[in-house]
Amino acid sequence: MQMTWKKGALIAALIIFIGYIISVWWSVEPDVLSHQELKSEVGSEVVGYATTTSLVLTMEKLLDKSGGWLSNDVMPPSVFMDNMPAFEFGALEQARDMALIMRKEFSRSQSQSAADKDLLAAHSKLNIEHTSWLVPSAEGEYRDAIKLLKVYRAKISDPANQDAQFYARADNLNEWLKEVQKRLGSMSQRLSASVGQERLNTDLAGDSEASQSTPNNASMEIKTSWWKIDDVFYETRGATWALLNFMKAIEVDFADVLKKKNAEVSLQQIIRELEETQQPVWSPIILNGSGFGVVANHSLVMANYISRANAAVIDLTNLLTKG
Repeated sequence: MQMTWKKGALIAALIIFIGYIISVWWSVEPDVLSHQELKSEVGSEVVGYATTTSLVLTMEKLLDKSGGWLSNDVMPPSVFMDNMPAFEFGALEQARDMALIMRKEFSRSQSQSAADKDLLAAHSKLNIEHTSWLVPSAEGEYRDAIKLLKVYRAKISDPANQDAQFYARADNLNEWLKEVQKRLGSMSQRLSASVGQERLNTDLAGDSEASQSTPNNASMEIKTSWWKIDDVFYETRGATWALLNFMKAIEVDFADVLKKKNAEVSLQQIIRELEETQQPVWSPIILNGSGFGVVANHSLVMANYISRANAAVIDLTNLLTKG
């Protein structure tokens, strides 16, 4: 009986060890896109090719990385993993934003023009719940979205097809940058809440006649749960990974607009700050030291890069607006 118990314990320990090794392998993050991957396959540069390709490759890398799409897995070891699923969700949110702007802004010449049907369908499929695993599965819908995006890319690459377009204009780019600002601002606030802080209510600041549906306290204590600190960190890391891919594509497709506005350096500064968010994490866990304490706080370091990237996005928005 004792030998049977020992054998069972040894087998259980071996299974746990193998599961741990697999989970570490599956937690390897995908590489950032290179400019070479974003180049057009046709003879001349096609406006919109890089941006569409960045969205396609971002989703493909999420689906084809080691372990595949983990957010909807219901079997071990992935069911016990939370860092990579958080990374996937952060990247997916950015992909959804880009797909929305492509459908509403980049592919339309004016407010009365019709949306591209392939982009419309692709955006719809990207919005399926990321944890859906049965019918339809998240992976299946996302791969369908990729196919539709490739169809749109083929249409804008065909000189004979004048129905599908990608308009690289300053006002269109600004609409996407406004969404980016909101996302980055939210990320920075959530990361900063890792140590807990009292925040004053500024919801109605700047307008003496502004009102809201229900009253709020003048101040409130904001603190991220200890169990959620690493999730917030990796969700932000995934979001900035995808955003970095898209910024590199914007640098290609909107090169003439940026040059005219003398805004190339501003975009390059955004890219540089986002690249810092993708530096390797050498600690086995996400540390949560307090402020200037002895132990590091990874969330606050990430929040610093996010805030600087957001400031650069605001500067770029102003340049595009004022010219």
